[in-house]
Parts: sequence; structure tokens; C-alpha cells
Amino acid sequence: MPRPGTAMGFSESVFRRGWRLVRRSLRAHPLAHATAIMGANVFALAVVGFTVVVGRVTDEVIVPGLDGDGVSRRSLLVAVVTVVGIGVVRGASIMVRRWFNMLAIARTQRTWRLAVTDRFLDAPMDFHRSRPAGLLLAHADADVEVATSMLMPLAFSMSVVVLAVASLVSLLVVHPLFACVALLLFPTLTVLNRRFTSAVEAPAALGQDAVGVLSGIAHESLDGAMVVKTLGREGEEVDRFTEAAAELRGHRLEVGRLRSGYAPVIYALPNLGIIVLLVLGAWLVGRGAVSIGDVVRAMSLFSILTLPMEILGYMFQEMPRSVVAMDRIDRVLAVSPEARPDPVPSVGDRVAVEFDGVSYAYRPVDKGAARVGGAKQPSLAPVLADLSFRIRPGESVAMVGATGSGKSTMVSLLCGLVQPTVGRVLLGGVDVSDLGSDGASGIVAPVLQETFLFADTVHNNLTLGNDVTDEEIDAALVVVAADGFVKALPDGLDTVVGERGATLSGGQRQRLAIARALLRRPRVLVLDDATSAVDPTIEAGILRNLRVAPGMGRSGSDAAVPTLLVIAHRLATIRMADRVLFLEGGSIAASGSHEELLDVPAYATLARAYEEAGL
Repeated sequence: MPRPGTAMGFSESVFRRGWRLVRRSLRAHPLAHATAIMGANVFALAVVGFTVVVGRVTDEVIVPGLDGDGVSRRSLLVAVVTVVGIGVVRGASIMVRRWFNMLAIARTQRTWRLAVTDRFLDAPMDFHRSRPAGLLLAHADADVEVATSMLMPLAFSMSVVVLAVASLVSLLVVHPLFACVALLLFPTLTVLNRRFTSAVEAPAALGQDAVGVLSGIAHESLDGAMVVKTLGREGEEVDRFTEAAAELRGHRLEVGRLRSGYAPVIYALPNLGIIVLLVLGAWLVGRGAVSIGDVVRAMSLFSILTLPMEILGYMFQEMPRSVVAMDRIDRVLAVSPEARPDPVPSVGDRVAVEFDGVSYAYRPVDKGAARVGGAKQPSLAPVLADLSFRIRPGESVAMVGATGSGKSTMVSLLCGLVQPTVGRVLLGGVDVSDLGSDGASGIVAPVLQETFLFADTVHNNLTLGNDVTDEEIDAALVVVAADGFVKALPDGLDTVVGERGATLSGGQRQRLAIARALLRRPRVLVLDDATSAVDPTIEAGILRNLRVAPGMGRSGSDAAVPTLLVIAHRLATIRMADRVLFLEGGSIAASGSHEELLDVPAYATLARAYEEAGL
């Protein structure tokens, strides 16, 4: 089925969607919009009033002056004061319109950008996994900017109605034939604008989609700069970016081609109306039906009408892009937020971990859906099947399994980042789904192999804004054998590390990540291959410390050693665990000590591979 906003079809009129977009902004910030529209309407009335004054000044001041009859000082003074007065009103109304219209747009952008960002924060992990980071950035930045672009001429465009009515009345007062010219002009402009808007929606939609794709490629290339450079992929990345940019350029050029066909006609019609008025006015003046001032008044009105009609045309031209961008934003806002239980169930100080018949299947990323933020439903890819095990409070367990066996998925389930397809994950007897990711994060502290550090000080990366004492930080650094290299840094804890901690080695980053997890005072500590970049000797010392180190900053019964789950690939690490769980085919194939599991052929083969690899 063709989706809205493409050349294949439309779910509803672009004008109806555009008006709905306008209403949403009006409801969100009515005062700023109302003030801007009021200023625009005052401007419209001042414009028509100015043309009336110009006509009177022509007949009563300019023509008598040119004919030699002379003009009284009083008449000249009145004319000047009137023109200046209307000019001041016009200037003030322009200032009011522009200031409050831009204020309304800025506030609307803020509202929509905050809504998108909040939904990013509340959305489940499956949402983020199915969409590239560049697309999400495009939603929060480019889409919001484009969605509000049609609001820029909104106040002026809404005053066009007042301007058109006042102009028709003014022209009708001068002569009915002048009003007939306007009655022919305005509908023609309206039809042309509507035809252009309908024609440009499809390429505008495709162009906005291409912006998200291009942003995704740029983000990937910059984020993976190390991989790009070390593998010599600069040329390939440039080609990939160039191809996406060419696609975007093609859609933008198609919009430009359509605009180049319609815009000259739309902009020329008011000037053509002026010529018609001039010819018609000359004929009527010759017959004595109107005065020269009346003709000047009508022509002035048409010349002034050119700008408002151009502004109205601009709004119609921007409407397709804006409604397409708003559709993309709405698809984000339509994502169901992650459930956040209130109140969060309480969990005891000593926490057991239990997986009860857990199955899970990833929903593969559909590239077509990811490109446009859609939500297709492709088939599921099973990872875990009837996974059941229990880890006692304070126990140290090593989880072993081949690559792709579901170890990292199990960690995501334990942290409440994803929900099991079947079964339950329990922390201290409480279902993780009842805790939510926020509740689980207060109990479980995971440390992943791919460590992320912010471009900030070591201290702030460790505390993440939490209330942590210097003594706790020092104790955590000692546990993970990081106190030595941190002291050796130029500014110690106040040293600013590069983006993602690029100025530190992989092992240093991993040790800081473990210390950061300890400072959260977890009751369950999960190390998902979190010491892979650490020297084996240092790793052994860290694991020994973790097995005896009480919860950081806790006292009394809270000082219990946290339950420790280690995703392990080194035999030395595996041997240090109280128990080993062997994960195969998405379920626990065997449980016991390392020596006991060597009787299991599949485990023995894996252990032999680790040994031969020097792990």
C-alpha cells in the first residue's frame, strides 16, 4: 500500500494536513500567534488606507500642483501628516507581526523538539535499534525546522483575507470594472498555488526522506572515523555520501523545476493586473468615469498586493515539505513509550537473579522502514528459547557461550531494556517488567564490552551527576586497579577525556566503566566481556576484588557483596567463578564448575578454543 507523502498516493489532502499543522501551533502558542496576526491585519488595513490616501493626494495635491492652480499650505501639511501617520502605523504593525510571528515559530520548534526528544528517551530499545542515529537526529533537527517553515509567512498569509476583502471594497468604490479585475486575479492565483502545492508534495516527501538517509551516512562515517581510516575506506564513504547526496539533489531539483514553472506565472499575474488597470483606467479617465487619482489608487493597491500574494504563494510552496516533515515527527510521537511503573516495587538488599522459561526474538531492522521512520512488521529472529536458571544472592557466575548464543540479549533482558517474548525475568523475586528499566537500573549495573565515556572529566564520567564522595571514588578506583593511571593523568580526576574516551586506552576505559558501575552501589553487577581489553593479570586482580568488595558506600546489611554475573571468554575468568552456566542454542545446556563442564563435549570444545587462542 502506498504510504502518504509519496508519488504512489496520499492519505488525505495536503491542504487539510497543512491546516492541521497550523492549528497545532496555534493551540500550543495562541497568544504569540494572535498578536502576530493582529499586527498583520493592521498592516493590511493600513495598506488599503495608504492607497486611498495616495489617490486623494494625487487628485487634491499633485494634479492641482502640476496644473498650476496651486496647493494651499494646509492641504500640503495634511497630506504629509496623513502619509507619515499611515507609514508609522505600517512600520509598527510590521514590527509586531515579525517579532511575535518569529516568537511563535521559535516556541513551536521548542515544543516539537522537546516532544521528539522526550519520546526518544521514553521509547523502548527496540525503537532505537530499528533506526539509525542519523535518522533520529534528522527527526529532532531538520524535520522540526522544515515542519515550521510554512509557519514563517503564516501571520502575513492569514491577513491576506482581510487585505483581499478590503481591496475589493476599495476597488468597488472606485469603479466596478476595477473590482472585476481583482475578482479574476485572486481566484486564478489561488488555483495556481493549489496546483503547485499538489504537484510538489511527492518530490518534497522523497527529498525529506533523503535528508534522513544522508544524515545517517554522515553520522556513521564520523562516528566510525577510526574504522574508516584504519581500513582505508575514505573513498568508499565519500562515494556512499555522494550517492545519497545526489539522490537528495535530484529530489530538490525536481521541486525547483516545478517551482520554476509556476513561480514566474504566480509572481507575474499581479503585475499583469497593474497593466490591465492602467489600460482600463486610461479609458475610464478619458470618458470621465474616474479621476487620475482613482487610477493611481487602484494601481497602487495592485502593486502592494504583489508582496502579500508572493508570501501566500511561499506558504503554499512550503506546505508539502512541512506536512511531510510533520508526518515524520508524528510517526515518532506515535511510538508507545516504555512502561514506567508507579510506584516501583521494592526489592530486597540481597538480590537473586532468575530467568523463568524466557524466550526472546529480535525483530530484524527493515531498511525501508528505518529510512522513513515507518513501522513494518517483519518476521521475528529467535535468540533465546526457554532459558531458565537462578543465581543466588552474592554468587559469582560466569556465563559462557559461543558468539551469537544470546549472552548480550540476556543482559538486555536483565536490565529491563527489552521485554521477553515469553517467560519472566526476576530480580529478588520481582518481575523486571514490573520494575521497568528505571527500576531495574537501580538494582542492576551492566558494564559492556563497548565502553562509552563522555567528552568530559574523569570525575564526571564516574559520577554522572550523582552524589558520590571522594572517598567512594578512590575506593572504586582501587577495586578496579585504576587509581594509578588516573593519578598519572595531567589533571587527575579533572582530566577531560576525548569523545567516547578516545584519549584513553581500551583497558583504561573499561576499568573506569566498571568503577562507574560500582559507584551506583548495585545489588547485581553484570560484566559483559567488560575486561576484554584489560591485561589478564590486572583482570584477575579486579575480579578478586569484586568478589570481596562490599557495595560501595553501603553500611550494615547493605554492605553485602553484589551478585556478580560475568560474560566470560577467558579461562582464568571462568575458573574464578563460583559456578559456570553454559549457554547453547538459546538455553542453558549445562551448569557447574569449569572442571565439571569439561565433560560436556560442546563446552570442552569451546574451552579448548579459548585455550588455544591464549584467552
